[in-house]
Amino acid sequence: MIRLARYLKPFSTLIALAVILLFVQAMADLSLPDYMAKIVNNGIQQGGIDSAVPQAIRESEMDKLTLFMSEDDTTRTLAAYTLVNQDSPEYDEEVTHYPALANEPIYVLNTISTDEANAIKPALSKAFLAVTGIEQAMADPEKAAALGEGSGFDLSALPEGTDVFAMLSALPQAMRTAILSQVDARFDAMGESMIEQAAIGAVKTEYAALGLDTTSLQNSYIIQAGLIMLGIALVSGASTVAVGFLSAKAASGMARNLRRDVFQKVESFSNSEFDRFSVSSLITRSTNDVTQLQTLIVMLIRMMIYAPILAVGGIIKAISTDASMWWTIALAVTALVGFIVAIFSLSLPKFKIIQKLVDRMNLVTRENLSGMMVIRAFNTQNFEEQRFDKANRDLTDTNLYVNRVMAAMMPFMMLIMNGVSVLIIWVGAHQVAGGQMQIGNLIAFMQYAIQIVMGFLFMSFMFIILPRASVSADRIADVLEIEPTIQDPKNPKRFPLPFKGTVEFRNVSFRYPGAEEDVLRNINFTAQPGETTAFIGSTGSGKSTLINLIPRFYDVTDGAILIDGTDIREVTQSDLREQIGYVPQKGNLFSGTIDSNLRYADENASAELLTEAASIAQAANFIAEKPTGLATEIAQGGTNVSGGQRQRLSIARALVKKPPVYIFDDSFSALDFKTDVALRKALKENTGNSTMLIVAQRISTIKTAEQIIVLDEGRVVGKGTHNELMEDCETYREIALSQLSMEELA
Repeated sequence: MIRLARYLKPFSTLIALAVILLFVQAMADLSLPDYMAKIVNNGIQQGGIDSAVPQAIRESEMDKLTLFMSEDDTTRTLAAYTLVNQDSPEYDEEVTHYPALANEPIYVLNTISTDEANAIKPALSKAFLAVTGIEQAMADPEKAAALGEGSGFDLSALPEGTDVFAMLSALPQAMRTAILSQVDARFDAMGESMIEQAAIGAVKTEYAALGLDTTSLQNSYIIQAGLIMLGIALVSGASTVAVGFLSAKAASGMARNLRRDVFQKVESFSNSEFDRFSVSSLITRSTNDVTQLQTLIVMLIRMMIYAPILAVGGIIKAISTDASMWWTIALAVTALVGFIVAIFSLSLPKFKIIQKLVDRMNLVTRENLSGMMVIRAFNTQNFEEQRFDKANRDLTDTNLYVNRVMAAMMPFMMLIMNGVSVLIIWVGAHQVAGGQMQIGNLIAFMQYAIQIVMGFLFMSFMFIILPRASVSADRIADVLEIEPTIQDPKNPKRFPLPFKGTVEFRNVSFRYPGAEEDVLRNINFTAQPGETTAFIGSTGSGKSTLINLIPRFYDVTDGAILIDGTDIREVTQSDLREQIGYVPQKGNLFSGTIDSNLRYADENASAELLTEAASIAQAANFIAEKPTGLATEIAQGGTNVSGGQRQRLSIARALVKKPPVYIFDDSFSALDFKTDVALRKALKENTGNSTMLIVAQRISTIKTAEQIIVLDEGRVVGKGTHNELMEDCETYREIALSQLSMEELA
């Protein structure tokens, strides 16, 4: 993956923007459980009141509360409020909010900071609970006795109708301090959040006494919190869509650039590189492997960044919600990590095998499709079906193994998710029952646990995809990083002008990469312009190999090939091949029309030039027989024309180029003798000034050549005209007599 990291650089802005949006999405998703907890705790259980610090308190109620506060708490609390009565400037405004102001003065909360509110909240909460507890105890003798136990102040002994709070205010300071200590001791068993939640009930009662509509207050809080949640969900959804678009754009752009560079690199390959990488493997690398990487990049941006944010943020949020249950999260995370490691160790080796099996599958399929006629001719359909079935089964079995491993992931993840949810509910229920946790916090903690599990689930998907994509990345990088053995010189020369086309082989030897012996040894000859130089020899003698050295499909091992006195390795490959009209042994046509195939040599060629080239190549007659002439469609590979027609069109394509040097690599083998003779005659008449290099198996094709090179096991064993070789070269004479009689050879 690191070897291809540079392909992500052009899309760094898109990726950075996607990461920012992922943070926004993660923060939005992590904030939703908080609001759910607020709706349950504050909106439902607390009647829409979110703080134990009330916005207003009746003066009579404040006097009761201060009885249960220390002097410092009393001073701090009263400083946070302003007493409003009928003489106050704020009376007209405040009486509309608090109707009880018409009957008695009230304390209205000043604009204070959150820290100041938190500072007075504990004292107010305990005071509210104490006042409420006393008021409830006066109606129940048993509660009154229990409340006064230990303080020396038995509320149950007071006469009915006694103003307890007036009596408390008149008590000596020591007795009041004892009562406060008793109250604090009773509150020690409760958590701070539970004290606040319990006190809010008293705040709600106070609001009702002030004339506020508490039902409307509750509904307003729930609706407001719900709208905020809806807005957060919309932000999260919009971020999801935007990240999906950005990640897809970055991944598809990277894949486009990879395919382009792989294709360009393959185009620069010499035959040596094609010997190293099979065609089926190169097709797989530029399609399937690139698709694997494209999928990975989408998932990498979408999940690999989002998942850790969600998991880590969920852990922080869960612990801040209730730190006492951290061990439930730790248990779930440990089980997840262990499972992911096991999955990774099982699947990684198989992913390396899968891509090789895909190569094998493509190879078998390609061979079957291209060799279908041979397969049918030899009745080997059953053998080929078994061969394909084996490749298919090997790939299928390996994929099934990986899919079975991955299939176990989801049930296990769901088991962990549901198991941790049950555990949290069971532990949290005991804490709620013991007054140590609020129900809303329990719900939020459970949602955070699910988010944590989902974060690790997303990461586990990445660990499954990553190994296969990593293998694909290495395979693509192997192609991109290979240096072609045939390179243009750093300071290229130019052919001398005017260009003549004299081709000279000077002590040329050649050995295929990795081979132990040379296939061509000490080849020397010169091909002159206006002459035909032919090559003949037995099968495997090196004729095609020799011809392929001229356009630099391979480079010579020793010696040099010169054209007009210039070593072909000292000019660019483009300049070299611009001077050559090459007709391969197998006539390759491209899908399109006859016209587009002929223009492959020169896209600006005139219609007259195309017609002339077709006429010289003896292709004019069969083209004229086509209803659409040059516009006739050619199927992929030229399968809708015969072998001879394919060869003639290939020759016509080379003629359109009008190069100084022509190379015919056994390009007349599919022609009948009559067409062969007519074609060679037309070539002589129309390309008389060019250098003609012809590889042939038939003596009749090369009989009139000015120079014939006879090869045997990579060596030149004869050189001269037909008549000279018939007298001096035994190898040539044997080949000639095997094809023609002495009368025909005369």
